[in-house]
Amino acid sequence: MITLTERAAGEVKRVKDEQKLDDDLFLRIGVAGGGCSGFSYTLGFDANYDAKKDSKHSFHGVDVVVDKKSALYLDGTTVDWYDSMGRCGFTFDNPNALRTCSCSCGG
Repeated sequence: MITLTERAAGEVKRVKDEQKLDDDLFLRIGVAGGGCSGFSYTLGFDANYDAKKDSKHSFHGVDVVVDKKSALYLDGTTVDWYDSMGRCGFTFDNPNALRTCSCSCGG
């Protein structure tokens, strides 16, 4: 299972509020081919949930959905948010990854 920290959940809520997104949207987390370690992490808001293909959990008031294929690569991953010295972004602490990277917001 994947875990979303309280800081990351707070940032997701802030973005949803700032962009005036519907409350029924959830955060979809997944993996895609490419990236610095062979895969890249994907984050986005979604309204489509298929109980046969997805798993759904709630963390600090944020519903998170992961498709079952991505869940194989993300098992045990913690998604956090950092904001320090002009740089910010989501981090993925994935015990399955040989190398890691993050989704950042510049700096």
